[in-house]
Amino acid sequence: MNEPAKKPHILVTNDDGVQAPGLLALVKALQPLGEISILAPERNWSASGHQKTLSRPLRVRKTALADGTPAFASDGAPSDCVALAVLGFFEDKLDMVVSGINPTNNLGHDVTYSGTVTNAIEAAIWGLPGIAVSLDTPKAGEVDYGPAAAVARRVAAAVLEHGLPRDMLLNVNIPYKPLEELTEYRITRQGRRVYRDVLIRREDPWDVPYYWIGGEFPTGIPEEDTDVGAVEQGFISITPLHLDMTAHRHIHELRKWDFRLDERSK
Repeated sequence: MNEPAKKPHILVTNDDGVQAPGLLALVKALQPLGEISILAPERNWSASGHQKTLSRPLRVRKTALADGTPAFASDGAPSDCVALAVLGFFEDKLDMVVSGINPTNNLGHDVTYSGTVTNAIEAAIWGLPGIAVSLDTPKAGEVDYGPAAAVARRVAAAVLEHGLPRDMLLNVNIPYKPLEELTEYRITRQGRRVYRDVLIRREDPWDVPYYWIGGEFPTGIPEEDTDVGAVEQGFISITPLHLDMTAHRHIHELRKWDFRLDERSK
């Protein structure tokens, strides 16, 4: 008699902290797909980028989500959580990493800053399918993650069925709409963000200056076939990203340059 097929083991994580409501919605949506393990940062690490903690030990503690689901929280960065899980914190081998649901979109150049996306990058580094899920939420008001979680389940199910090429991950951005309106998606390329950061200088009570990086919320250039353009038009954006960041088309030209030092450059 054949044994039943082993359910896929899926790590759910994020960069907003283990108690973030987007993570709970994602966990509940993915539960029908397999065995779910949760290991996420114990605090918010938004815009933390891709970090690896090597200068101190990492600690992990048992916790529970708002509905009582068992989970683990680490004092490390988001990508540390993925590394811990892949390297053996959980007894069973992982089959996939899904990160999110981030309460704001991660479009264009955001992928270099986003802890949500770098979790999926960390998964790809270890040879696992990684999916980053972000929601284009309005700036104010209570957030309903249910429709985005349902979309995330569709994407995860497709990846489990088809797999992903090695070194590739998916960056998924979802418009803030009711589920019945989230019927169309676009496979997109990475778009271009427009940042409006400003440096704010202030002084503390001892007249010592300190600084904030502030400014308006970033926008983007809604070009055709980009993640920015798709989300602006109300489509689900699924962008395949690759670990190879080499600018291949410029290699030939750079090989023509003379980088040797001469007397004038010393």
